[in-house]
Amino acid sequence: MENTQAAQEVARLSRPPGSVSIGWRVFQDRCASCHGVAATGTANGPDLLPRVRDMGSRQFVSLVLKRYDWNLPPSQATSEGAAREALIDEILERRRNFKPTMPAWDGEPIVTTHIVDLHAYLSARAQGTQGPDRPLP
Repeated sequence: MENTQAAQEVARLSRPPGSVSIGWRVFQDRCASCHGVAATGTANGPDLLPRVRDMGSRQFVSLVLKRYDWNLPPSQATSEGAAREALIDEILERRRNFKPTMPAWDGEPIVTTHIVDLHAYLSARAQGTQGPDRPLP
């Protein structure tokens, strides 16, 4: 009989901190309307799985809480001046044309409180360790 305890412990330690189950609930409540119930995208929001697959928790938190556009380099998204003004103009133009933009969630208490859980859920989805269905508690 093969001892799998060591492999299970390594797998457990390599997962990001947070609760996949709580992250799933926050995602369904705040994110699924744009990104789809399985985080694989809709006409209003992109597939998050390839974006999150290799993303560390710090980058994830910065993108979700502070930035409006996942495609801009971090320095441009948080800078002052012309680059920031161009970003604001683009956001306003997208709203005029009914093309939703990723909001910054830093003022939303449920998202900020459970950002680590949200990252745990999306990381599990991106790594294939969590399917599209509700996680077990």
